[in-house]
Amino acid sequence: MKIIRSQMPTSKGSPEWFTGDVYVDSIAVEGSGMNAAVVHFTPAARTAWHRHPLGQTIYILEGEGRVQREGGHVELVRAGDVVFFEPGENHWHGAAPNRFMAHVAMLRLPENGPGTDWGILVTDEEYLGRPT
Repeated sequence: MKIIRSQMPTSKGSPEWFTGDVYVDSIAVEGSGMNAAVVHFTPAARTAWHRHPLGQTIYILEGEGRVQREGGHVELVRAGDVVFFEPGENHWHGAAPNRFMAHVAMLRLPENGPGTDWGILVTDEEYLGRPT
């Protein structure tokens, strides 16, 4: 057994990558080939459009959120739901308009290059699309 004591403080999400207030707690072990974090979104907060070369899985811990892949509908997600974004699939995720949401985000890291390719911020019109 190996216990790794937390040494990283909670960080506030960059306004280049997030709309609204988002807080990130990294939980991945350095050198594991994975990136994982618990991400807390305040109501209506969300990621920018982004993609992951090896895909991404998010597990909704609490609250209610929204997810969307490029060209798809805005989907409602709740605590206990798991969402897998395919490798290279452009997408965003965040909290519902009147609810907090927290999820665990997990992705494998490529041998070369970044694990996330960030795009433009999600517009209010995109965010407010009718959830299904």
